[in-house]
Amino acid sequence: MGVDRMERRSVMGTMRENDLVQTPAACCIPLAATGMSEEEAETTARVFKALADPHRVRIVNLLANAEGPVCVCDITPQLGLSQPTVSFHLKKLVAAGLLGREQRGVWAYYSIDREALGRLATIFRMEEANR
Repeated sequence: MGVDRMERRSVMGTMRENDLVQTPAACCIPLAATGMSEEEAETTARVFKALADPHRVRIVNLLANAEGPVCVCDITPQLGLSQPTVSFHLKKLVAAGLLGREQRGVWAYYSIDREALGRLATIFRMEEANR
């Protein structure tokens, strides 16, 4: 086993860096030319992390189907959770950029940020030209 490793090292040692960048084989499908930047990937990962909780997914679903901003007091009974717990989840979704928050007196009203959902959907959008 030790000899095998040594042989691989000597073979790899003779390869130039340019030798590793080759045209894809006929069996390989090339990646799309456009990709996501590192910053976009980090932002998107934060959104997915916020959506990694089933209660938060339900909140997003409730607000996506609401006709307007919804009071936290109306979300709480839908989830069967305490108001502080629902507020905690809402805070995470606001921080991720998925929800907007509006203070009206002592109550907070939340709405879905449709533009953020649209950006999220582009991750999964397939281009016809790439098929």
